[in-house]
Amino acid sequence: MTGFRTAELSDPAIPAEGLRFMTVKSAALGGRADLTLFAPPDVPKDTPVILLLHGVYGSHWAWALKGAAHITAARLIAEGALPPAILCMPSDGLWDDGSGYVRHDSQDFEHWVIEEAPAAARLAYGAGPSPLLVCGLSMGGFAALRLAGKYPERIAAASAHSALTEAAQLDTLIEESRASWSGAAEDISVLAALRSAPSPLPPLRFDCGLEDPFLPANRALHRALTETGIPHHYEEQPGGHDWAYWSRMIEASLRFFGTILIERR
Repeated sequence: MTGFRTAELSDPAIPAEGLRFMTVKSAALGGRADLTLFAPPDVPKDTPVILLLHGVYGSHWAWALKGAAHITAARLIAEGALPPAILCMPSDGLWDDGSGYVRHDSQDFEHWVIEEAPAAARLAYGAGPSPLLVCGLSMGGFAALRLAGKYPERIAAASAHSALTEAAQLDTLIEESRASWSGAAEDISVLAALRSAPSPLPPLRFDCGLEDPFLPANRALHRALTETGIPHHYEEQPGGHDWAYWSRMIEASLRFFGTILIERR
């Protein structure tokens, strides 16, 4: 791509009806930050928030305008498989190729997604306290599983697609050094975060494509969690590390969340 190391382009075939876009001044980031939002009409104040986290090179619009997550959610809500929910799709903070959704020396990307982004989504729809569920792909999958370990009391369930399992795996994907990133064990390793959870973990699931370069890492995480006795659901499906896979598998995550939310009623 002439002049650009990477470029992400939305899919014009995906309709944007029902989407809302929001920019806020983030204290955690020390500047502006963007979100894409979706919710069915007339959501009640206790409507759950589903946080969808993108991967490297992406931004807040990717889950909707490349993955059609809002289209899948609307269909599942209409079917009754997913209760009405707010989809909150924030940017990762747009630090170079990808922030990892972790604390850096001068910006707290973790606080942005776990605290500020859900608060912004609730503000946009007039919602109050409600369950928070987290899903991510690739770098976002690393965040979703890690955050479930760090904040199990806040997260009702977590799911990941094609997840990175160690921060070091980002080194082959990003140009920049991670020297300014938090080096705490729970910030660089999904397994460490889940093993050190301060309270019982929420329901967990993750999956990976059979042609995905991170398949060995996902299999290793599955084995380690099984050996540690941490309950989870893991599956492998045909596909690679791409939107063809993620746009298909988001339905599995939303159905998983729907089952949990229906059981909580």
